[in-house]
Amino acid sequence: MKAKFLGETKIDKFKNSSLVSRSSRMSLWMIRAITVLLLWSCFVHLVALGEMWGPRLLKGWPSCFNHHDDFPMPAASSQEMASLPMKIALPPKRIYQNNGYLMVSCNGGLNQMRAAICDMVTIARYMNVTLVVPELDKTSFWNDPSEFKDIFDVDHFITSLRDEVRILKEVPPRLKRRAELGVYHTMPPISWSNMSYYQDQILPLVKKHKVLHLNKTDTRLVNNELPVEVQKLRCRVNFNGLRFTPKIEELGRRVVKILREKGPFLVLHLRYEMDMLAFSGCSHGCNRYEEEELTRMRYAYPWWKEKVINSELKRKEGLCPLTPEETALTLSALGIDRNVQIYIAAGEIYGGKRRLKALTDVFPNVVRKETLLDSSDLSFCQNHSSQMAALDYLISLESDIFVPTYYGNMAKVVEGHRRFLGFKKTIELNRKFLVNLIDEYYQGLLSWEVFSTTVKSFHATRMGGPKKRLVIPNKPKEEDYFYANPYECLQLLHENENGNSLDETK
Repeated sequence: MKAKFLGETKIDKFKNSSLVSRSSRMSLWMIRAITVLLLWSCFVHLVALGEMWGPRLLKGWPSCFNHHDDFPMPAASSQEMASLPMKIALPPKRIYQNNGYLMVSCNGGLNQMRAAICDMVTIARYMNVTLVVPELDKTSFWNDPSEFKDIFDVDHFITSLRDEVRILKEVPPRLKRRAELGVYHTMPPISWSNMSYYQDQILPLVKKHKVLHLNKTDTRLVNNELPVEVQKLRCRVNFNGLRFTPKIEELGRRVVKILREKGPFLVLHLRYEMDMLAFSGCSHGCNRYEEEELTRMRYAYPWWKEKVINSELKRKEGLCPLTPEETALTLSALGIDRNVQIYIAAGEIYGGKRRLKALTDVFPNVVRKETLLDSSDLSFCQNHSSQMAALDYLISLESDIFVPTYYGNMAKVVEGHRRFLGFKKTIELNRKFLVNLIDEYYQGLLSWEVFSTTVKSFHATRMGGPKKRLVIPNKPKEEDYFYANPYECLQLLHENENGNSLDETK
C-alpha cells in the first residue's frame, strides 16, 4: 500500500509538473505574441512617420501625367513591361478611431471642385472621420452628369491617401439605406473658416448624427493662418491624390505630343465664353444683339445674383476677361512670336470665328483640341464640360507658357500647379492696367514702342515666379488664393545656397 501510495504521489507530481510546464509554455507563447504585435505596431508607426512627406519629397510626386519613362529602357523591354501590371508600393493605412462619416457635394466647375476636394480631404483627416468619395456638381450651368470616377482615378485617390484619412466609395451597408433616404444632417459650412471651426462646431455634429453631409464646398477653408502640416496636406491631395483617369491622361499625352512635334506652344485660357460674359456682365466689343442675348441669359439664372451691370465701368476696374482683340494686342506687346502655336484652353468662344479673327490674324497658328483630334477621340467627353476641362488642364500644365485672360478658378489652380512643377512660366496679366493702357494706345496717346515697353516692364515680375502670398486680414476674397501660390509646399525648392527663401517683392 505504501509503495502504491508513493507511486501515486510520483504520478501526481508528474502531472502537476506537466501542467505547470504547459502553463509556462502558454504564457511564454502569449508574451511572444504580444511582443510581436507591439513590435509590428511600432514598425507601422515608424514607417508612417518615415513616409511623412516634406517639401523636398514634393519633387518626387507625379506632375500632370503618370510618367513611366523616368528611366529609359530598350524598346523590347518597355513593350514587355507595358504588358505587366505595375506594382505600386501603397502607404500604410493610418489607424485612428473613426468619429463618423462625412459626405460632401461639390459645387462649381472642375477647378473650383478640385480645390474643394483638397479642402474636404484635409478637413476629414483632422476631424478623424471617414470621407465618402465626393459627389460632383451636376446642377450648375454646365449641367455635366460626370461622376468622380469619370474624371479622377478613384482607386488611386483612395489608396494614395490612406495613410492620412480613410476614404470609402460609399457609406457602409449598415448606413446605406439611411443615406439613400436622406436621413442625415445636411448643412453648408461657413466660407473661409479655419480648422478650429471644424473641430469645435462641425465635429460635434458628425459625432451626434454619425453621417454629416456638407452641401457647399467652395472656399470653405481659409488661405492663411493654418498649420504648415495642414497646408502641405492640401498640396498632397492636389498634386498627388487627384490624378485624372487613364483615358483622359492618355488623350492629354496625345495632344501634347502633336503640339511638341511642331515646337514650343503657348496655352491661352481665353475665358470668352457666353456663360462667362453673361455672368460677369461684360459686353465690351459686342453688338446690340449680343448684349441683349447676354442680358437675357443672366436673368435666366436666379443664382447669378448680380443683374444690372455697367459693363464699361466693370472693364475699367479690370473685372472683365480680355477680349480676343485685347488679347492679341497684349501678346504682341509682350513679344510673343507670331508663329508660336497657341492652344486655346476654353469652351466655345462667343462670336465664333468672327471674334477670333482679331487673334488669328496676328497669330495664325491657333489650335484647339477639336482641330487636333478626330471627333471620335473626343466622343467619350462630348457634352461633359468637366472632362473637357480636365483635358485642357493637363495640356496647360505641359505648355511652355500659360496665359489666362481672366483670373478665375482654372487660372488660379493651374498657376499654382505650374509653380509646383518648377515655376513654369505663367504670365499673370493685370487687366485693369492693360485695358486703360490699350485705350490710350487706340486713342493715339501712345506709340507702339512705348505701349510695348510699358506692358513688358510692368509684367516682368508677373511670370509665376517665387513669391509670398498677399495676406489681407478679414478679407479672404481680396488676398492671394492658396491654390494659386501654395508656397508652404514650395519654399525648399528655391532656397539659395545662403538659406534665403522666398522673394516677397515679386
